[in-house]
Amino acid sequence: MKKYQVLTFSRLLILNSLLCFSAVVQAVDNDIFSDAAIEKRIRQYRTAEVSLLIMDSNGNPLTNVPATIRQIRHKFLFGCGGFGIDPQNDTEYNRRLAEIFNYTTLAFYWKGYEQTNRITLFDERLSQARWCLEHNIIPKGHPLCWHQQEPDWLAGKTLEEIYSLLIGRVKREVRDFAGAIDFWDVVNEAIKMPDCPLEPNNITRLCAKIGRVELIKEAFTAARRENPNAFLILNDFMVGGEEYPKLIEQCLKAGVPIDAIGIQSHMHTGRWSCRTTWEYCQKYVKFNKPLHFTEITILSGRLQSKDDEDWETERTDWITTKEGEARQTKEVIEFYRLLFSHPSVEAITWWHLRDLHAWLGAPAGLLRKDTTPKPAYYALKKLIKKDWWTGPLELKTDDTGHLKFRGFLGDYSIECSGGYGKFKLDKPQYSEQSISVN
Repeated sequence: MKKYQVLTFSRLLILNSLLCFSAVVQAVDNDIFSDAAIEKRIRQYRTAEVSLLIMDSNGNPLTNVPATIRQIRHKFLFGCGGFGIDPQNDTEYNRRLAEIFNYTTLAFYWKGYEQTNRITLFDERLSQARWCLEHNIIPKGHPLCWHQQEPDWLAGKTLEEIYSLLIGRVKREVRDFAGAIDFWDVVNEAIKMPDCPLEPNNITRLCAKIGRVELIKEAFTAARRENPNAFLILNDFMVGGEEYPKLIEQCLKAGVPIDAIGIQSHMHTGRWSCRTTWEYCQKYVKFNKPLHFTEITILSGRLQSKDDEDWETERTDWITTKEGEARQTKEVIEFYRLLFSHPSVEAITWWHLRDLHAWLGAPAGLLRKDTTPKPAYYALKKLIKKDWWTGPLELKTDDTGHLKFRGFLGDYSIECSGGYGKFKLDKPQYSEQSISVN
């Protein structure tokens, strides 16, 4: 009896210890998502302390003089789909885009870009790209290879011809836009590519024949060859399972020059929880590649039912609502803060700036159909251009010509004694720099 009691008591002690340990682990795990933990990570990974030696054009230190520090742009890529950019006119759409974002996605869907063989929208896209660069915005082309939005003139072509035309298209776009567009979503949604039932399915058949990895490798290799300085992204929406990590692993093993892993997050049925979002990020950390959240959708109206699997039909009665806009604002802040605090995330792209022409007709924009801003627009602007923005700072050099400050990573200007200079905070660590102002 006593032996039984001892054993039982021992088991209870072990069980109690396990429960306590589990509670501690749970508490630590939950702490990842606390405001304090998020702010600590943002400071750790998105800011840096710097000591600047300020000199005149002759190399003499400027001592005990006032200096104004201004941030010019973020290093982090805060993006938005720029499908409605009008380079020829000063539109409200253009102004709202440039007011917040430093990174934008331009449409290169093959069907729309080259409706007739060898007749493209080159001039239009180049004009949009130049407008972006003039407004301190980095343009990205999307996508080069996708099994949807195929041009009609591919019909009747052999798989050999389709392969040649597809790789030729990749080479042409990357080569012709080099210097204007150096960021590309090279292959889009390859997980579904070889067995997608949608018509037309020429690229689907091509992918099924030669395999995902081989097609991805050919497209990426062609892009890299045409522009060695291009930044090449593999993009997909099936990010929660094991298929995408397996494909990435196979691609990297095959020598595919992937620069970043693209993660789509169209949350029409409801925003991912903080835990889900974090787990998705952690799933891809092992590849040592930057994570780009390439397509973000958070709705400001009714949510799509999880039983509604119609991802093709455009709805005409899907409107933004006051309650939905309040929910969207809260969720935008939570989602961006968490992603900005993750050290592997390098870019976040909101997909549709306004509701007009949004995918599926959803209220998916930061702007309403009439281009008036929703509360989420102002909330995101506050995060990017105020809470996560440095300056202007009014400082003063010391007796040796130095000044110190901590700022968000990015490009900066300095004005001092009538002179002007520029510098960068590029890494989240202490640095010492010398700046000449002229």
